[in-house]
Amino acid sequence: MVRRPVAWLVALVLLVEALGIAAVNWFLGVVVDRQDMSLAGLDPQMMSVSSKVGAVVFGLYFALCALVALLVGVRDRAPAGLGRILLISAAVVHGLLAAFAWGLVGPSAFVYLVVVLGLIVLLLMTYDRPDAPAASRADAPEDGTGGGTVDGGTPLTPPAAPTAP
Repeated sequence: MVRRPVAWLVALVLLVEALGIAAVNWFLGVVVDRQDMSLAGLDPQMMSVSSKVGAVVFGLYFALCALVALLVGVRDRAPAGLGRILLISAAVVHGLLAAFAWGLVGPSAFVYLVVVLGLIVLLLMTYDRPDAPAASRADAPEDGTGGGTVDGGTPLTPPAAPTAP
């Protein structure tokens, strides 16, 4: 049973995005190679190779982020260590790309990138670990008042000030 399908959705979206980014960058490398034109004196062969290397690097990066999201969904646990860092960096990349996409590509690309950013943040927040384990409610009064505490230990009011004898 899938309790929180957001991890599976993020994994699917990031995998599709990895394939799309890799395909577009590879296509741009092929176009530059076939045009055999120079941009401001740069070597066309070097531009083609660098675009293809970028296709592989960014494709693998987003595929690795998709793998982390998939593992989060399979294990039903929060990402930790390098996986958490990868997902946070993917969120930052999508935020920066969204800021540039509004002016360069248009509102549709901006909306897509913001939706993916929101999904990654939702994944990170949904599986976020609590700071401390919840205290047991066995010692709470049965009248439902909680004994003057919230969450099993935080006082609602400060203690009374000491009085002079």
